[in-house]
Amino acid sequence: MELLPQELQDVLRLEIPLTGAIGVQVAGYEAGRLTLSAPLAPNVNHKDTAFAGSLTAVATLSGWGLVWMLLREADLPGQIVIQDCSVRYLRPVTRDFAATCNVPGTEAVERFVATFRRRGVARLELRAEIHEAGQLAVELTGRYVAHRVQR
Repeated sequence: MELLPQELQDVLRLEIPLTGAIGVQVAGYEAGRLTLSAPLAPNVNHKDTAFAGSLTAVATLSGWGLVWMLLREADLPGQIVIQDCSVRYLRPVTRDFAATCNVPGTEAVERFVATFRRRGVARLELRAEIHEAGQLAVELTGRYVAHRVQR
């Protein structure tokens, strides 16, 4: 695993202990796309499908992690929270799963970084997806807020 994804994996384990309990792994980061994976076994519900709360957690974390990566790439220290989100569950997830979150576009990222540098706080709208057998199963849209912290 590359340096930044490994750093993110360590930060997730340290700052968000739930990630260890549900088995979240940084599966990849390239071309502005972060993917987090999780096994079905610790996230299964009474129907032998993935628990909705686990799906939401991994999708939320993929956005959180993407914001973390953007801040690190810009060498900006910050704390990240999700301000609000909306989740749609479109089909059951019956196997190990992965949530992906893509950078929303160069202009949005540049505006986010510039605002953060200027004001010490910035927001970014993101969309995360989980697919099952090639079809969209979960879609999360959320607004993430980053706050400056002192190093």
